[in-house]
Amino acid sequence: MTSVGTRLSRAQRLDWLRLIRAENVGPRTFRALINQFGGAAAALEALPALARRGGRLIPPRIPTLDEAHAELGALERLGGRLVLMGDTAYPPALRAVDDAPPVLSVRGSDAMLAAPKVAIVGARNASAAGRTLAARFARDLAAAGFVVVSGLARGIDTAAHEAALAGGTIGVFAGGLSRPYPAENVPLIEAVAEKGAVVSEMPLGWEARARDFPRRNRLVSGMALGTLVVEAAERSGSLITARLANEQGREVFAIPGSPLDPRAGGTNRLLKAGATLVTEPQDVIDALKPLLGGPLPGGGDETFEAPRPPRAPEGGPDEGVRARILELLSPVPTALDDLVRLSGATAAEVQVVLLELELAGRLERQRGGLVALM
Repeated sequence: MTSVGTRLSRAQRLDWLRLIRAENVGPRTFRALINQFGGAAAALEALPALARRGGRLIPPRIPTLDEAHAELGALERLGGRLVLMGDTAYPPALRAVDDAPPVLSVRGSDAMLAAPKVAIVGARNASAAGRTLAARFARDLAAAGFVVVSGLARGIDTAAHEAALAGGTIGVFAGGLSRPYPAENVPLIEAVAEKGAVVSEMPLGWEARARDFPRRNRLVSGMALGTLVVEAAERSGSLITARLANEQGREVFAIPGSPLDPRAGGTNRLLKAGATLVTEPQDVIDALKPLLGGPLPGGGDETFEAPRPPRAPEGGPDEGVRARILELLSPVPTALDDLVRLSGATAAEVQVVLLELELAGRLERQRGGLVALM
């Protein structure tokens, strides 16, 4: 993508916004397109032909420049701005995640985005004891210099945000920034935006659906050096956040609870699976202090946003190469290296075919560089 600290022009920023909002383009696809074509403008130009070669009859929907201007203008009127992955304000820990969003909508402080963070998550129907514990941990962690990240939900999230307001907190939206949720937390959301920051990867007016909350959770865990689960039932969304933190190579902490309380079933299971048991804020501080300033796991190859020719011929690989790659793909996740080795194609040729299939809605990129037919 861009190098850290490289400031793109307004036109380039609008191209990034149009590309990530284009149909069938997610964070991993975005990264692959930038790596393949050298910049968002060239990638936007290539999208229709790529999708057609992948088997799509109708070109993918790409926002117009006017639509991108309108979204950016509405965001600015809301008091927000775009933060791109190459910007110095982009959360450093999140940049290391392989499916990190290339574009964030942000209201609030750049200093909060740059500071080391701890995620605190837990049950919406939290007990009084759980809320008290979440507030105690959040307050002490914020006092120790950690920004507290959470998802603005009822229960544990709310307790953590409220307690960390004075020291620093970030709220992550599942929908767009103009769609605060839940409604009763609007005053809290405004306070977090004023004293800390609120962020979203979704279009400004996007209304969150069920599948958007796990996407939100990966940002909560991805921004943080570690995730603390205070209370969570066996089927809690907080366990999704903990799983994502573990996959991202981050620390997972849990507070034990009574086996008689169903709200402790998930946290106790996390502890059995190897999460770090904590009973006081200093436990988290001691575990995370050695990580400050060190390298974080994850992240993909980054390239500079600079005009250059595509790495593969404009028409893509010949039909024989394309057929060999297609034959190797299936709904079972497959590694890119295996596709290159078994097909006899170059890595650039394989990437082009994968992009064609993705933009046609026929392929999904998964964690660890795996791909699978849909």
